[in-house]
Amino acid sequence: MADYKYILLEKDKDTHIARLTLNRPDRRNALNDVMQDELGDALEDVDADDSVRVLIITGAGNSFCAGGDLAALRGGSEPSAWVSDNPDEIRRAFNRTQRFMLALQRLEKPVIAMVNGVAVGAGLDLAAGCDIRIGTPRTRFMCAYIKIGLFPGFGGTWLYPRVLGSLGKAAEMLFTGDFMEADEAKQLGFLNKLVDEEDLENEVMVMAKKIADGPPIAIRLSKLMLYKGLEFDLETAMKMAAAAETITLSSKDHLEGADAFREKRNPEYRGH
Repeated sequence: MADYKYILLEKDKDTHIARLTLNRPDRRNALNDVMQDELGDALEDVDADDSVRVLIITGAGNSFCAGGDLAALRGGSEPSAWVSDNPDEIRRAFNRTQRFMLALQRLEKPVIAMVNGVAVGAGLDLAAGCDIRIGTPRTRFMCAYIKIGLFPGFGGTWLYPRVLGSLGKAAEMLFTGDFMEADEAKQLGFLNKLVDEEDLENEVMVMAKKIADGPPIAIRLSKLMLYKGLEFDLETAMKMAAAAETITLSSKDHLEGADAFREKRNPEYRGH
């Protein structure tokens, strides 16, 4: 397994669950250039590993992610490629951002964000890019770009209206930079679950285990169609659904599921 500087990637082959931890607690897990490259590497690693069926993303310490590292933007000890007199160099620097955000969206395995604190700016975008989000009353979200005269460069304008379910709420967050508290996030469905802080780890693992115990092929296809279907008309979606269902009907996992249902036992899916 790769040795990362600013993230941790752990895999449990018994449960088929991987955990990716943003590991800069002294900077509230703010993203710098190296960290973005490591996220891209880790997501490609998880995508290629058939033993992993679910990925959990969280932050070390008391924050999920405080967004881009402002110290780097101001030319700190680890200056960012975003700091340049050449606009085209800045544009190209976003290739690393696009790499890991697109890898997150394309990842075939479900991703659960264990939002253990604030998710601000790029941290909000990262949480929004996950499939499921679980948080605590201490969880808060902010699209902070407007506070410092920036545009959401991590895909926020595409993600927010889709995952918040409200164009108006997305506009409010984009234009004001106000916090969205945990209870409102739960009401809007942005947080799938809002749990006590001491229960966060257990609730996330219960969800992850439930998904990991499911049929991998059907879940991968469901995730694919969940996102691609946002861009399809109904007829195209139905034709794609027929193709996906043909794959699952032909799978050994389907036979195992049917047998287990008939025999009143828990199925043991193997992903083939």
